[in-house]
Amino acid sequence: MSSTALPPEVPPGALDDATARRVEELIEQEEGAQNRLPGLIGHAAVAIAVAMSLFHLWAAWDIVPTTTLRYVHVGFAMVLGFALFPVARRFRHRLMAWDLGLIAVAVYVIWYLISGGDDLQDRYIFPEPMDIVVGWLLIALVLEVTRRSTGWIMPAVAIAFLLYGFFGNHLSPPWRHQGYGMDRLIPHITITLEGIFGTAVDVSASLIVLFTIYGAILGATGAGKFFVDFSFSLTGGKPSSAGRTVVLSSFLLGGPSGSGVATTVTLGTVAWPMMRQVGYRADDAGGLLAAGGLGAIISPPVMGAAAFLISEYLKIGYLDVIVMAIVPTCLYYASLLFMVELDQRRIAARAAADPDAPPPVEMKVDPVGKLVREYGFHFSTLVAIVVFMLMGYSATLSVLYAMAVAVVLSWLKRETAITPRKLVGALASGAVQSVGIAATCACAGIIVGVITLTGLGLKFSDIAIQAAGGSLVITAVYTALIVWVVGLAVPVTASYIICAVVAAPALMKLGVPDYAAHMFVFYYAVLSEVSPPTALSPFAASAITGAGPYRTTLMAWKYTLPAFVLPFVFVTDPEGVGLLLNMRGDMTWVDVAWQIVLATLGLAALAAACQGWLLRALAGWERAALTLAGLLMVFPASLDALAPGLLPHPHLVGLALALLLMGVQWRSARG
Repeated sequence: MSSTALPPEVPPGALDDATARRVEELIEQEEGAQNRLPGLIGHAAVAIAVAMSLFHLWAAWDIVPTTTLRYVHVGFAMVLGFALFPVARRFRHRLMAWDLGLIAVAVYVIWYLISGGDDLQDRYIFPEPMDIVVGWLLIALVLEVTRRSTGWIMPAVAIAFLLYGFFGNHLSPPWRHQGYGMDRLIPHITITLEGIFGTAVDVSASLIVLFTIYGAILGATGAGKFFVDFSFSLTGGKPSSAGRTVVLSSFLLGGPSGSGVATTVTLGTVAWPMMRQVGYRADDAGGLLAAGGLGAIISPPVMGAAAFLISEYLKIGYLDVIVMAIVPTCLYYASLLFMVELDQRRIAARAAADPDAPPPVEMKVDPVGKLVREYGFHFSTLVAIVVFMLMGYSATLSVLYAMAVAVVLSWLKRETAITPRKLVGALASGAVQSVGIAATCACAGIIVGVITLTGLGLKFSDIAIQAAGGSLVITAVYTALIVWVVGLAVPVTASYIICAVVAAPALMKLGVPDYAAHMFVFYYAVLSEVSPPTALSPFAASAITGAGPYRTTLMAWKYTLPAFVLPFVFVTDPEGVGLLLNMRGDMTWVDVAWQIVLATLGLAALAAACQGWLLRALAGWERAALTLAGLLMVFPASLDALAPGLLPHPHLVGLALALLLMGVQWRSARG
């Protein structure tokens, strides 16, 4: 089977060979180093991938027993994983004998689980010897397919948790538990719906795989290329608008794709030449491109895979998750726009000081009206799913119908039409893209199974609260640090799954609503997209711009930092849940609007402090003052945590301080 590492929106020849290889390597760190299998073997792999997609499309339409759906989903993921992801790079593009052996074992294990039926579920407390053997085989297969598709870190973490489950009785309090033998631990992880086949795999099998198929269909229609062209056309193709174009394009691309790396690479190949012309340094440009890619993970309607897990963990509709994400997403992109506008001011000032610099060349683009008339039907992809959910359909049926809409509308233009050949390719691509996610969810199930059996989640929340002295603000800081550290090692989805059962309960014990706690964890899990060693978006951007990867990562942090102060409002300010469009007590929509205004102004102040520029370059004390002003507006609980009762209305103090600094800057700029 052929594997295309670069997204289909990247035009051929947009990258030189060396850069293309580097970008491919970085994408493979997230999606695995896929085989390109020749001849009949390749066709067989495509057939299995198409069968996986067709099975899940049928399951979305008809009723499939829960356990059967989860078993078959993991089974398909293991078969495709062992066929398409080599055991090591030197064995690429070949199907080795051990791969066939692992595929055979995987098929046997799934057959054993399905044929066991209710009897297998009923005897998990007193398992038969073969149940234990099959359980060990399943764990080994899941660990190996996860290693092949996502790297060794996630399996290593899962093995550490398994060791904790077996030998935790030898630890000292408060980490000690009674210890479990394999007769108790292995069935809990492999037979019950608390381990491998738990919530994460359920969401992957019922929702995530459908959205990966949907994304593949959109890619086949050329929707991504249209969104990039539309963004450049709307901003006039001017290099001076390159930063704005990146922000707008990332928003339009991010919603349908939900992939940070794909969005970063797609934008970088087109936008970097313009950004270089206008005066962006390579690391600044790479940081902005990575920040735009990160927005893909938090942008409705698709968001990242973790968003579907929020829906399942909280037992709410996916539409409710989308609604909660609307304001934070808009504020995230507003923060990026503030940073970009300040970039333009700084770059313009630098250009004015160098009159010999050549003027930037404008990019030739089609008029907006022409693009919309010819390809405007692609905008339906941004709203189709939401419209169907508003009509009362489930998320699974909504994405199924949205796929049908995308296929039908694609025939409005000959070059975008989804022909049978394109459709087969899209179905196969969607299935293959879901393998890494399914493997990650199954591997995370091992971790969650150990946590639920040993009670580690409750122990951990008590430890965090005691360490914070019962302070909600400090507990939130600890929780953010924990999620961030976990995100350094594992991808967004795994980071959220682990921390949702370990870290979120600490916040909920202190009175934070469950939805706010989970959104807080979700947003900090997203930081793994720009945090080494899993900082794949900045690394991909650095490969395109030629900047150093870690310098690019630091710049990505700079661009995203203001927006990631925002989640603290969800959990520390009683009225902060208004940003999630949820109202507590006697809150009104006026209160919600006031929260949004304060957050917007506060993010603007923080953006200026990060950039070191407002109307002119900021002095050190001005940056510090703007940082304080921004925190007081966005995060008023910060002052109360440091000095309770010192100021009755800290957000108003922050607003006044920001206005005062604006006045000082305005006067000095005029002078």
